[in-house]
Amino acid sequence: MVQKIKTYLEFMRYKNCAMAGLSSVIAVFIASSILDYPMVGDVLYNAVHLFYIFIMVFLATGAGNMLNDYYDVDIDRVNKPNRPLPSGRIGLKEAVYLTIICFSVALLIAFLINPVSGIIGFINVFILIWYAKTLKRTVLLGNLSIAYLTGSTFLFGASFLGTDGVIVMIPLSILAFLATAAREIVKDIEDIKGDSEDGAVTFPIKYGEKPAIWLAAAFGFLAVLFSPFPYVSGILTVHYLYALVFVILCFFAAIYYLFKKEYAKSSKFFKISMFLALAAFVIGLF
Repeated sequence: MVQKIKTYLEFMRYKNCAMAGLSSVIAVFIASSILDYPMVGDVLYNAVHLFYIFIMVFLATGAGNMLNDYYDVDIDRVNKPNRPLPSGRIGLKEAVYLTIICFSVALLIAFLINPVSGIIGFINVFILIWYAKTLKRTVLLGNLSIAYLTGSTFLFGASFLGTDGVIVMIPLSILAFLATAAREIVKDIEDIKGDSEDGAVTFPIKYGEKPAIWLAAAFGFLAVLFSPFPYVSGILTVHYLYALVFVILCFFAAIYYLFKKEYAKSSKFFKISMFLALAAFVIGLF
């Protein structure tokens, strides 16, 4: 039984799920600080709902990962045979049932939090299913879907405070969207050879490596241009600007390595820039 649970967690890619869930919880504290919501008021109520937020994002992310593996099982039998599904440690029907259960529980929890959380949760689950079934094989739309889902993790967490929470978290969500969009395109450039052999039609395969480099760089530059907005709009303090220096340097490093065609380093710096932006938001509260 214990081994089976470990296999399920591996199938869900639990580390990614936990990181997404933690990001949503952090978004609650950022939004509550900006809106002066007293998180220490009803401690039990807040603690339960923070747990709901974490579990909802954990389960929805895991279900999305499992659904992706279900649709990619034939490719993974060749490229990643040790994964739970292609290795036979989890059956196809078992994978479907587990995915349905996780999506269903995630949606139930989302609506238990409040109607705003429920609506965002429903939209995200719909996009996760649409992505696995269709969008990820569509030029650019697949990349943008992942970028939206990453950014919306912060929106979902902040939805604990209703529409006001969602609104104040939009800047961080946009930064996460831009950084993720750039990184997703860089990963597609990295995977041109493998994707071509699998018959995938990504942006760099259809339009070429150079246009893809410029598109990824454009997303990176947009993130840099947009990044001061939370301070300019009065959402965060000047301390955000101090922390933002490191975020911008990270974006420029990602773009530099992108044009040097060192794609693994570029992808890594785009990912780091997103986490630094989250840290900058926290610092900007003080």
